[in-house]
Amino acid sequence: MSSASRRSDHDAVEAPAPAPEHGPDLLALYRQMLRIRRFEERCVQLYSAGAIRGFLHLYIGEEAVAVGVLDHLGPDDAVVATYRDHGQALARGVPMGPVMAEMFGKVEGVCRGRGGSMHLFHAPSRFFGGNAIVAGGLPLAVGLALADRMQGRERVTVCFFGEGAMAEGEFHESINLAALWHLPVLFLCENNLYAMGTALARSESETNLAVKAASYEVPAWSCDGMDVLAVWEAAGRAIELVRSGGGPVFLEAKTYRFRAHSMYDPDRYRPKDEIEHWKERDPIPLMSARLLADGSTEDDLSRCEIEIKDEIDKAVAFAESGTDEPVESLLSFVTSQEMAV
Repeated sequence: MSSASRRSDHDAVEAPAPAPEHGPDLLALYRQMLRIRRFEERCVQLYSAGAIRGFLHLYIGEEAVAVGVLDHLGPDDAVVATYRDHGQALARGVPMGPVMAEMFGKVEGVCRGRGGSMHLFHAPSRFFGGNAIVAGGLPLAVGLALADRMQGRERVTVCFFGEGAMAEGEFHESINLAALWHLPVLFLCENNLYAMGTALARSESETNLAVKAASYEVPAWSCDGMDVLAVWEAAGRAIELVRSGGGPVFLEAKTYRFRAHSMYDPDRYRPKDEIEHWKERDPIPLMSARLLADGSTEDDLSRCEIEIKDEIDKAVAFAESGTDEPVESLLSFVTSQEMAV
């Protein structure tokens, strides 16, 4: 196919598809964001108490992205996540108890306690990581989409990654192949401005990430990642375009993490007043104010808090009562020797 004809094909699908016909359940979106926030806050307490060990990357501040995007997926669609994956897993429907047990390193965890915070994986939910390598999930997402295309399955794969991944070779290789082969992938960039700890302008010559992605002949646009409704609408258009055969789409969600990169990070690279400025756009209070203006009551919001606290308490109790894997099974799933699960 000539470059001219490829340009024509791209122009035909470049404009976003119409917004979804039906609006979202606003209270459900609020509840899911609050559920993630309270889960992460409990993880901070448990980490400080020594119950959770290793690395811990929190999703606090970015909840609107996962919630707004994953509300559009069906059970057969796939999700590939980053190492900041707790919120994405919960929004996808991975059960909270096994997620917490995984954080505790217990056999009852989603990966038998072998993955921990950064490697949540749950096949029944088609949640394929948690991946500790920056940009490491991108080739996996392309492979999943290629398999679906070869098998004639009408599925969508959503691949989450941070803006830091766009400086990696895997990003360029993956989006190029997805565009070349017209694969059903939504490349979802969570741009929180600092990657691990380097400001975007210090690592990227082109800071308009949608423009950068569009150079691969992929429809690309940005949305306000602090507004769950803006994410929901933009993701709905993007996923519908992918699902209808439009090939891959790139969506940038402009967001911000309120906590440091990880619990080990002293967070000395961001101005404190910048953090406070972004907190004024916290997606959860913004949605609660919208709900109250639309007719929900304080009792409705309080009920969400009570139900979520109860769910988290049960998840922690489930994790605390979990079992450690015996030393005898140390090599299970490591060597080729067949072992009982």
